[in-house]
Amino acid sequence: MLGNKELRRGDLVRVRSAREILSTLDDDGMVEGIPFMPEMIPYVDRQFRVSKRIEKICWYTPESSSRRLSNTVLLEDLRCDGTAHGGCQAECRIYWKDDWIERVDATVPEQRSDPESVEELRAFVAARTRTLKSFETGDEEVYRCQITESLHASTPVPNGGWWQYTGEFRNGNVGLARFLRVVLRLNVWRIAHRLGRRPGMPKLAGANRIDGEKLELEAGELVEVRSPDEIGATLDSRGKHRGLAYSEEMTPACGKHFRVKNRVDRLIDENTGRMIELKNDCIVLEGFVCSGDRSFGSVFCPREAYPLFREAWLRRVEERKTALTRARANGDRRPAAIAAADSAADASD
Repeated sequence: MLGNKELRRGDLVRVRSAREILSTLDDDGMVEGIPFMPEMIPYVDRQFRVSKRIEKICWYTPESSSRRLSNTVLLEDLRCDGTAHGGCQAECRIYWKDDWIERVDATVPEQRSDPESVEELRAFVAARTRTLKSFETGDEEVYRCQITESLHASTPVPNGGWWQYTGEFRNGNVGLARFLRVVLRLNVWRIAHRLGRRPGMPKLAGANRIDGEKLELEAGELVEVRSPDEIGATLDSRGKHRGLAYSEEMTPACGKHFRVKNRVDRLIDENTGRMIELKNDCIVLEGFVCSGDRSFGSVFCPREAYPLFREAWLRRVEERKTALTRARANGDRRPAAIAAADSAADASD
């Protein structure tokens, strides 16, 4: 075993055994305020690459837009499936405390925890997915997960603290080209914000907003994200469509094609722990996540959350049209290539 000093992007690690993890948890099933969740148990004993070392996470409070979360990494694209938390569909990336993993050599074989220790860990953490919380209306049992506990497990980062950006470059999370591009944009946008402008946001329709088209989309369908002008026509003066906010992070998707990953019907409110049953359509797109590159005040946030899109911001795309457009966009205008793309479209119908 190689030790965990300064785990970095690309390092190979092993998730510790069930018994080892259980020994790290306090009475609340946590390490440094972050709970080990039942959804993480399938990854016990397995090996993964570190995708990012967390320097900070986005969390908007009156005092700051980012918060410092120490001794934590992300492994590949491991996400919570919500099975132990009421079927929450947020699919948040899982936080891994350094105590739960260890750096290993590629030659080290994977091990397997004994079934008894796995079940002991499962029972212990499953009993701690709910907690009693006080509200103005009285005490209420709510969900507890890594995201709901993140505020108390972290400390505020001053908005003017440049180390929060340079740290992402030093630890290998962000390459030089991306770092320079994003920091340049950040400074330009800072000036624009002082002038009352919001670059990257559509022009808001305000009181004249329209609801847009209802599509009844299903998982697997191909869609195109509408232009900023089309989306802006659906947004009120707060940049929202029936309560759902549009952000600058979503603008890079405009004009591009994606598959519908799924419809989202329920989410845990990260501030209260309550389960929210969503009344209006909320769509997640395959392969599109919040990059953190345009999140003013929390640039380079590593959470890579799935943005929620209204159907009014999307349009269906015919498979045939997409295949032909792709062939032509690749510069291949040979009749045979166009015919092949056309045939592929027919096969998918």
